[in-house]
Amino acid sequence: MGNLMYAALRECKTDEEKKKLILQCLERKANAAEEDRQVVGDFKQGLEWFNTSEPLSLQGNLKGKLVILDFFTYCCINCMHILPDLEAIEERYSIQDGVVVVGVHSAKFDNEKDSGNILNAVLRYNISHPVVNDGDMTMWDDLKIQCWPTLLFVGPTGDYLVPLMGEGNRELSMMICDVALEFYKARGLISDHSLPLKPSKDSLPESPLLYPGKVELSHEGDKIAVADSGHNRILLLSLEGVVEHCVGGPDIGYKDGSFEDARFHSPQGMVWRNGDLFVADTENHTIRKIDFRQKVVSTIAGTGQMLDGKVGGGRWTDQELSSPWDLEFGGPNRNIMFIAMAGTHTIWGLFFEDGTWLKEIFHREGTCMAYAGSGKEENRNNSYPHKAAFAQPSGISAANEDALNCLFLADSESSTVRSISFKDGAVKALVGGERDPMNLFAFGDEDGKGYDVKLQHPLGVAWNRRDQRLYVADSYNHKIKSVDPVTKTCTTVAGCGQSGKVDGAPLDVVQFNEPGGLCVSPDGKKIYIADTNSNAVRVLDLDSQSVQELKVVFPTKAAAKPTSAQKVKKLVSARSPIVTVDEVDIIPGADVTVNLLISLPEGCELTEGAPTAWQVYAQDSAKESISAISPYYGKLTSLEETPNTTLNIPDSLAGSNITLRTEADVYFCEEVSGTCHRKGVAFEVSLHVGSTGQTAKETKSIELKHSFTL
Repeated sequence: MGNLMYAALRECKTDEEKKKLILQCLERKANAAEEDRQVVGDFKQGLEWFNTSEPLSLQGNLKGKLVILDFFTYCCINCMHILPDLEAIEERYSIQDGVVVVGVHSAKFDNEKDSGNILNAVLRYNISHPVVNDGDMTMWDDLKIQCWPTLLFVGPTGDYLVPLMGEGNRELSMMICDVALEFYKARGLISDHSLPLKPSKDSLPESPLLYPGKVELSHEGDKIAVADSGHNRILLLSLEGVVEHCVGGPDIGYKDGSFEDARFHSPQGMVWRNGDLFVADTENHTIRKIDFRQKVVSTIAGTGQMLDGKVGGGRWTDQELSSPWDLEFGGPNRNIMFIAMAGTHTIWGLFFEDGTWLKEIFHREGTCMAYAGSGKEENRNNSYPHKAAFAQPSGISAANEDALNCLFLADSESSTVRSISFKDGAVKALVGGERDPMNLFAFGDEDGKGYDVKLQHPLGVAWNRRDQRLYVADSYNHKIKSVDPVTKTCTTVAGCGQSGKVDGAPLDVVQFNEPGGLCVSPDGKKIYIADTNSNAVRVLDLDSQSVQELKVVFPTKAAAKPTSAQKVKKLVSARSPIVTVDEVDIIPGADVTVNLLISLPEGCELTEGAPTAWQVYAQDSAKESISAISPYYGKLTSLEETPNTTLNIPDSLAGSNITLRTEADVYFCEEVSGTCHRKGVAFEVSLHVGSTGQTAKETKSIELKHSFTL
């Protein structure tokens, strides 16, 4: 029935048709006889929860809420693609408004059933809503869920409402929330009670690195670039681990400019060319260039928006991309940048020079297009590159020797390592998986030959010219393996198979924790490994047969611990009124005192014990929090004295235009009837900060007035 509803919604031509269909569904559910109701069963007892201080229950503390169950598995790129949609929903509707998102982690791979690994994924992907580890997929099976990701809407009394499958459902999800909230509020079924949330990010360790995804040595072998993905930055290290440049971070963002101003979002693969470092800025869907001579970051491909399609053909920054995960140069004169486009399950090429290639077709400089893969998520090999299919390619490495002349790739979701010929584009199996191209569950941990080999979600590959071996980060098996591309044999090099961080020798007792990337030194003697969940770079010495951590050292302690204002959590929903205040001119270094003058309707008082509060913070033109101005948050227990706070405008903001946003979240009750209400209001004041200060200290006072009504 749910799948039919989803199909019917997709057939609707207009929003009005969709709203009508949703309303009909809600009315049908509300009027169903008790024996005909389809009620979602509660979460199993004893499951582990994240971002909460206690378990949640559909029949307990989630009763009275419109609940969105997000069935996901953390390896899945499509599941990651809908996280911004869920963030948008949470931004628009608060828990007090009656909407709660709950992630139901339903693991594909054995490694993903481990709660410690799920916690790392929750932290790595900045998931703030509650998540439960349903390792046995009990709820998945009970509700007959068919694919990752699936969003299931559950009514405030537990009724199964509407499932939405796959990506691209943001607007439809918002519409369902709008219609359902109005419907259930009119019937008095929505509650504004809070939930026992406890952000798991509070447990993040202090570490120079946070979930590093990839590592890349310079051509000379004297510099190490690290994608410090969890800190949203790129570090350039000496061979001793000393940080020479810190580019971007720690805030999530998309911004070109100086090393200090630039912003990334979970960067991954990197490749060097002529002294410049190119970066797959994965969650910004762009390719960035780091110029170490000019010390600037620029975008060379991608628009910042996720690709809606699979072929491409645009040039440079006119062409959208989709979760680029790794980069490599190859082809004629090594003038084509290959892109592991994980989001569309394809391999792309970006031409750095005019030229002809396969079938002597001419391509202009800057052309960015699909090179191999149909876009279907499969493990399909074929002599024709566009008839082949991949499943989330996540690591690529070129072997330019005449006998090979190919691009190797780690195809993570099919748990295979495969090759693409530079000569004709033919895609061939190397190790892992099985012959059935539709089976993406042929994973395990077995050395051997060809299809007898079993890997588990490999994320990185690196070609070693010295020993003619391809080194593989077998991520979910916590091992480093090597593949002979001639004999198609695979052997374990390092790692005992248990997750952890144990250095030393012999190599079969060493432990890694989901290594995500690796690279080979120019002399072929060392393998540098981004050991993602260990928050470390590890060095595998092939001559001494040992592993040691490369300690990352910042020149100053302050640089080692990135600080950020972080994105301020809004107190009020997007539907709360916004009061705009006239622009205020102010000098750098001045203080701004904000006075909050709000009044309640006659005969009303603040609700005793309710979480009435207000906050003040600064935003730039992109609505990003400004870390130079510390935000203020305070409780409101009385309105008899005017609440106020003072913020300093630092000299570093001279010449800028900023917005000072104040929000008040107010609970009050009518004295006579006892009816209680929750109202919100936001104030936005534009501040123009002058270019020079004055000798005398200046203080500006701003009054913010609002009267609530019933």
